[in-house]
Amino acid sequence: MFTAILLTLLAVNEIYVKMKKLPLISFLSLVLLSVNVLAQTNDTISADSTKKELPDNWFNLDPSNDNIQGISTDKTYAELLKGKKSSTIVVAVIDSGIDTEHEDLQGSIWINEDEIAGNGLDDDQNGYIDDINGWNFLGNSKGENISSDSYELTREYARLSDKFDGKKKIKKKDRIEYEYYEQVKKEFDRQKAEAEEQQTFFNNIKKSFELVNSFFDAYFKGSPYSESDIRSIETEDQMILQAKQFMIMAYDNGINDEVLKQEKERIDKTINYAFNLDYNPRDLVGDDYSNLSEKGYGNNDVKGPDASHGTHVAGIIAANRINDLGIKGIADNVKIMVIRAVPDGDERDKDIANAIYYAVDNGARIVNMSFGKSYSPNKEIIDKAVKHAENQGVLLIHAAGNSSKNIDMKNNFPTKNFKDGKGYAKNWIEVGASSAFLGKELVGTFSNYGQKNVDVFAPGVAITSTTPDQGYEAFDGTSMAAPATTGLAALLLSYFPTLTLEELTNIILTSGVRHESEEVMLPSTKEEKVIRFGELSKTGTIINTYNAVKMASSIVTSN
Repeated sequence: MFTAILLTLLAVNEIYVKMKKLPLISFLSLVLLSVNVLAQTNDTISADSTKKELPDNWFNLDPSNDNIQGISTDKTYAELLKGKKSSTIVVAVIDSGIDTEHEDLQGSIWINEDEIAGNGLDDDQNGYIDDINGWNFLGNSKGENISSDSYELTREYARLSDKFDGKKKIKKKDRIEYEYYEQVKKEFDRQKAEAEEQQTFFNNIKKSFELVNSFFDAYFKGSPYSESDIRSIETEDQMILQAKQFMIMAYDNGINDEVLKQEKERIDKTINYAFNLDYNPRDLVGDDYSNLSEKGYGNNDVKGPDASHGTHVAGIIAANRINDLGIKGIADNVKIMVIRAVPDGDERDKDIANAIYYAVDNGARIVNMSFGKSYSPNKEIIDKAVKHAENQGVLLIHAAGNSSKNIDMKNNFPTKNFKDGKGYAKNWIEVGASSAFLGKELVGTFSNYGQKNVDVFAPGVAITSTTPDQGYEAFDGTSMAAPATTGLAALLLSYFPTLTLEELTNIILTSGVRHESEEVMLPSTKEEKVIRFGELSKTGTIINTYNAVKMASSIVTSN
């Protein structure tokens, strides 16, 4: 009876009409699978509580000593770097913002010594007023900030629609752009339709959980109840028993009312902002967006309205290693330069180019970029900034993305390959996400891959790090794998400051633990396929600090 009520409630959705005869447990299995698939579209994914229990510091552990596929950071400090001197390395994190007041980041935030805080002047004459810890390209001089933005796909569709929508005759000179417009329109319509289906799905699932809870409200006669209370229910009432089975499976898969609420809010935001053709928050910034060479806009609020992602990234790189708080970052002598340029939605090419210039021109040696998108209409300005970074000896480390796709075949911008087809950036490392254990689950199910365009893998599954307001959370994502690699690069430069950009890059790419023959599941939302790990990246390796430090030491000694 309960199953019939539940499925009737869901009948408005074609998906559920097709599965009317499924028992409740089979239905819930599909619900949980769907939630997992939908979560893979996020840039950062909350870690799945059903994963094997892992220590918070697993990414710093050693494959041989600890039987876990970390990068041997703790072993490296204990055996190779104990008593060694290091120099401070400035690392720029281009992201959503960072909570610079976090307890575990104290002493690890860059301070612009040439700027006098709060005097409203550009003391160092770098074009940015009061940039004490970095800069925010998503705000204005009044201190107002952009939180959400649309997808680049949406912006491209809106731009091209103004030119081509409703036109029956296309000029010969516009043919190529018109074909691009048709491609963009098709992709926009497809993705928006999927998002709307997801919205309907979660509206109905939320109602389903409300219905389940109504049975428990009646069973417990309005008294408060907990997960343990539900698990302890003993009754002959079949509806209550099925409701109990429903919730136990949900609990065991990390799904509850709060998780579903968050997912629903995320999807609602996607519809309201990401796919909204009329939504354009850029007026708030006040720049001339068409002027791609414009600099100096924004403000010095480097935290912004939602610094969760950026704070998590910063902790992986530089959380204090000697205090008794939270976690231990990978590099122990780093200053994080905070650059806010990534909203909830797709970042803009102009902001990313300016962010790279800011990082390079203000002393960063390494730049972490845990963001990405499928379209980049002004990629040439990013390419120019990337070349500037290469000329200055600055290493760029970029997350491969969380769409379970082969980026040799499908775009995930920005990329190391230049738009004009003339070569690629040699100061760029592209990083996929690995997990804690060997076997088929070694690769994050969400991770992008590519034998040509992904260089290495690094820990990116169930990574615990810092979050705003003194928090610590576990996230999944290549957004976590990139800062793990950035942390390694910073550690190497800190202890071996004479390394050239070429030497630094080569060490990271050649010192990893090799797993080319390991059979793993191909990251995919559509099929289950086993593939060799070596087919997913250029090197077939997971980065390793111990091997990298030994190699760096050998290079420096021989120079």
